[in-house]
Amino acid sequence: MDLSGAATNPNNSFMDVYTCNGQPNQQWILSPYDPTGTPQQPSDPEINESFIRVATPDPGAPTQRVGYYTSWSTYANAFHPKNLDTQGIAGKLTVLQYAFENIDPVNLTCMAANKPSSPDENDPVGNDGSADAYADYQKIYGSDISVDGTADSWAQPLRGNFNQLKQLKAKYPNLKVLMSIGGWTYSKYFSDVAATDASRKTFVASCIDVYIRGNLPQIGDDPAGGSGAAAGVFDGFDIDWEFPGSANGHYGNHVSPQDGANYTALLAEFRAELTALGGRPYTLTAALPAGPTEIGNLDVPSVANVLDLGNVMSYDMHGAFEANGPTNFQAPLYDTPASPAYGTAFTANDAISRYLNNGFPAGKLTMGVPFYGRGWTGVPDGGQHGRYQSVTGPTAAFPYSQQPGVADWKELKAAGLTNSYYYDQASRSTWIHDGTNFWSIETPDSLADKRQYIKNLGLGGVMIYSLDADDPSTTLLNAATGMGG
Repeated sequence: MDLSGAATNPNNSFMDVYTCNGQPNQQWILSPYDPTGTPQQPSDPEINESFIRVATPDPGAPTQRVGYYTSWSTYANAFHPKNLDTQGIAGKLTVLQYAFENIDPVNLTCMAANKPSSPDENDPVGNDGSADAYADYQKIYGSDISVDGTADSWAQPLRGNFNQLKQLKAKYPNLKVLMSIGGWTYSKYFSDVAATDASRKTFVASCIDVYIRGNLPQIGDDPAGGSGAAAGVFDGFDIDWEFPGSANGHYGNHVSPQDGANYTALLAEFRAELTALGGRPYTLTAALPAGPTEIGNLDVPSVANVLDLGNVMSYDMHGAFEANGPTNFQAPLYDTPASPAYGTAFTANDAISRYLNNGFPAGKLTMGVPFYGRGWTGVPDGGQHGRYQSVTGPTAAFPYSQQPGVADWKELKAAGLTNSYYYDQASRSTWIHDGTNFWSIETPDSLADKRQYIKNLGLGGVMIYSLDADDPSTTLLNAATGMGG
């Protein structure tokens, strides 16, 4: 694997001081980085107690702070747009991405419907026509969970999350709210909508009609929707195609060798039609792949030219989808010879470096960080507290994340599992091992390292997926944005 494109890091050392119960436990000096951006292998600290990373000077807040709010957060999680206000989240963000909307499989347009998606990852057609108009603009919010304290009425044309986002924007006029289209579940038909000039124009025009002009379809006998109902809610779009030209997306996704070029053309069509609206600038972002093959499918300079921000999905590098293990970190910052995946370029630094070295301006690039962990069970200690060890399967599902091998930070914290964790100095990763289960999870320690990296390279900022996975004290948000309190 060619790693010659890795970014060069500042050739200076700095000190990490860890404390245990408020007292210094161990300290050491990190070695300078080598020219490829991979740290020289330092001695690894093994601290079998809770520890806190203390870094001075603090790298400060990244310029752009992008966070995903998922439409389904309003259900079992009871994480409503109001929480973005009362928990102090909205004021720490510059961009809020509302996720996700689907593509009509017949008309190849933006769409609205009430049809649940399929939980079966092996179902190639289960997500066709799926959407949640109820959560988007039909749900009646009571005064107790409304951003501005007013209750919805049955007759009003805009209810649900969309109306709450509109209220949130009234309180935070500098916050940009974007509609995110696609995601892992809804990327199947991107290849089709991007295939021709005509299909691109039809698709983009439909998305602008629904989400910018706000002409929401009325569904059934519900009066919500209608002409201009959602006008003013969204400030642009986030395109989350997973992934152009790659078979590594959801099973059943349509893929074409022309996807790379068509992806650029689709983004350019969004830019052209948004600009033609006039009146005010609209924002266009994209969730960009982190895998070396997927990055290689893109015309990076052309993509960068039409986007305001490219948000690199620098996570999901490893997880229980690797059924046979071994354990590894889902979002390692750096590569290390100790990793079983060494040299495969599956690190955040490798992904960011490939974009930078292929012409993506640093100031328009954000580093994605996950607020959920990935885990395996049946993991022995192996003298490494579970790191890089054998597995027997995924960890059991938690109530909110509801997927084996996945756990939100708040779920792990509620279970008392974040009270003690381990830090890998070489990859700048943190993990939990309880004797049987291993979770790779971001913590304030690893997020402080990533903020320092963002500052060092002059990146545009940080992207968070997703806000509902944090705890009510916003522990990870504070660490990722550098805006605690």
